[in-house]
Amino acid sequence: MACSSAKSLLAPSSRAPSPSPSSPPSPGTLEIISGSPTNPAMSGKDFKPGDELAYVEDHTVSKIASNDPLRNVDAEFGGTEERKRLEKKLLRKLDARMSIMVVIYILNYIDRNNAAAARLRGFEEDLGLKGNQFATILSILYVGYILMQVPSNMFLNYIGKPSLYLPACMVVWGAISCLTGITHNFVGALLTRFFLGFVEAAFFPGALFLLSKWYKREELGLRTAILYCGNLSSNAFGGLIAAGILDTMEGKLGHAAWRWLFFIEGAITMAVAIMAIFILPDFPNTTRWLSPMERRLAEVRMAEDAGGEADHDTSNEGPFYGLILAVKDWKVWWLALALTSQVVGLSFNAYFPTLTATLGYNRTISLLLCAPPWAFATIVAFLNARHADKTGERFWHVAGPLIVGIIGFVIAEATMHIAGRYIALFLMAQSYAGFIVFYSWCSNSLPRPPSKRAVALALINAFSQLGNVAGSYVWPTSWGKTYRKSYGICIACFGCAIVMCYIFKLHLISLNRRLDNGEEVEGMQERRDAMEEAAELEGVTIEEIRQRRKGFRFAY
Repeated sequence: MACSSAKSLLAPSSRAPSPSPSSPPSPGTLEIISGSPTNPAMSGKDFKPGDELAYVEDHTVSKIASNDPLRNVDAEFGGTEERKRLEKKLLRKLDARMSIMVVIYILNYIDRNNAAAARLRGFEEDLGLKGNQFATILSILYVGYILMQVPSNMFLNYIGKPSLYLPACMVVWGAISCLTGITHNFVGALLTRFFLGFVEAAFFPGALFLLSKWYKREELGLRTAILYCGNLSSNAFGGLIAAGILDTMEGKLGHAAWRWLFFIEGAITMAVAIMAIFILPDFPNTTRWLSPMERRLAEVRMAEDAGGEADHDTSNEGPFYGLILAVKDWKVWWLALALTSQVVGLSFNAYFPTLTATLGYNRTISLLLCAPPWAFATIVAFLNARHADKTGERFWHVAGPLIVGIIGFVIAEATMHIAGRYIALFLMAQSYAGFIVFYSWCSNSLPRPPSKRAVALALINAFSQLGNVAGSYVWPTSWGKTYRKSYGICIACFGCAIVMCYIFKLHLISLNRRLDNGEEVEGMQERRDAMEEAAELEGVTIEEIRQRRKGFRFAY
């Protein structure tokens, strides 16, 4: 493995002092620069560029630097083909463990949105809610959600232990969800919903940051989509679970069925949290169930993907360094506004059972009808993200589903025909496919340093929750059963988001042109400490890292 001690002892002949003309070394000859090797007979032995080197005093293995720095790294892992095999094995292992985050996200969203299902079985009546009080109960959750996201991600980046932090938050929000089932008035429900949002805020931005620590840019879109399938699946399965509980638990032990909904779903969350402690990974340099070679491979992959910088914060970057960088970067605020527009347009999600109820069926069938549109949306999201990763294109993979969603809004606005309106729900639901790719686009556009990326992802997501607050008031009962005004607002918001994304695409094209011309752009300034760490990781020089940085381009 490359290390500083090995680099001080060994160097390729191409960088050694010039030999005498009478005895030129053969290509790839190993020369001892300083120190004594454990096996002096190795001195002068011929190696092919990329082969592993002799043992040195501390028994560390280094490698010969060739003209291609990536070949040096590949040699450490047994060559290019062996490295590819090891990477596939590492990704399979990661994917298997990361899959629990889909389950967590299902529970996260079910616990957040079960009030919409409870509304169908007496939640408002039993608590004596009047006017906009139900909408306030929905929106107050996002106040806590907004307040906690940035501090939570800063803390997660600092401690580097998502396997403990995220499950701990799960246990707390599961308990709070259970407490919602014992409330008897508006104030009690308001408090539990506020604190539920406060604690749930840790998961989604934390999950996005965790994914960005392990997966390269061309891998991140698909993994983000798989994660967000937990959200979409919760809309499908949440309705089915709610239908089962609400239809069978009425009056059990003297409690209304909607109370059992909160009790049961909160208890499931706490049970899964305990399992997650033993399954979730930490960061590449702190995950202990990986072998040393796998940890090193994970770190090297991310250093290469970042254009030649180690994916760590350097020692001179304090805890608020990333916060300052994120707040000062206008791209973060632009992306936050674009996402907020999408979130308002997607506000139909929280009212989906209400929208299926406008088809004229009973409560149970209305809940069951929620599942097919979200199952369809899950498939579209998966295919859209996979294609985005394959092609490296971002804008049309965001805008395309939003345009189809606008068509769905127009159909729903224009007709009360059952078949047409139900088809419109499918088109509306699939618009989440663009929303998902947008998140990976944010990660790709703010690659370094990690502290900035952690804060930026949380800040963008937190700011966008203002869209959920506003969206809570887009679907008042007085606008039903047609909800034409609501659909009109959603059309306007999606249109605004598409325009903002297009302007952002033009900006990234401009940045790439500047990079082509060798100019320095904001967010791509050299971080000497991070470059030195990447050079040590890969066994190459700072200059080679600097050359690789020149190949970095933003995806649009």
